[in-house]
Amino acid sequence: MKIAIAADHGGYPLKASIIKCLENAGHEVLDLGAHEYDSTDDYPDFARYVGQAIQHKQAARGIILCGSGVGASVAANKLKAVRAGLCHDVYSAHQGVEHDDINVLCMGARAIGEALACEIVAAFTNAQFTGEQRHLRRCEKVNALEDAQ
Repeated sequence: MKIAIAADHGGYPLKASIIKCLENAGHEVLDLGAHEYDSTDDYPDFARYVGQAIQHKQAARGIILCGSGVGASVAANKLKAVRAGLCHDVYSAHQGVEHDDINVLCMGARAIGEALACEIVAAFTNAQFTGEQRHLRRCEKVNALEDAQ
């Protein structure tokens, strides 16, 4: 699977480890930055990069890292066709895909360590949307909220 990844300065320390985990699992990685540490960069820019990669079908899924993961999630969810979930545990990562059809994983590098982050990424990338009627109905309602704006 092709995965777009980006991180601001807060998420930057975790990004290289996540890329390694993805590549070791056989995924193709689209690294959208930051490519060097810059304490003045802003998470909405990196959320936009990953979101646009999803919108333009340059990647099947995305991962955005910031300090807490919260800002990345808020910003990513402003983009049409992006369903971002903030996940700091394995259950939420796979359940978010299976039930909510999330296509972007947000994590906080200041909230979790490398080992747990790689487990979460594996849960996210290995999960598939179930397509069950109740989940389809709920996703359609979420899409209607997005379209109502």
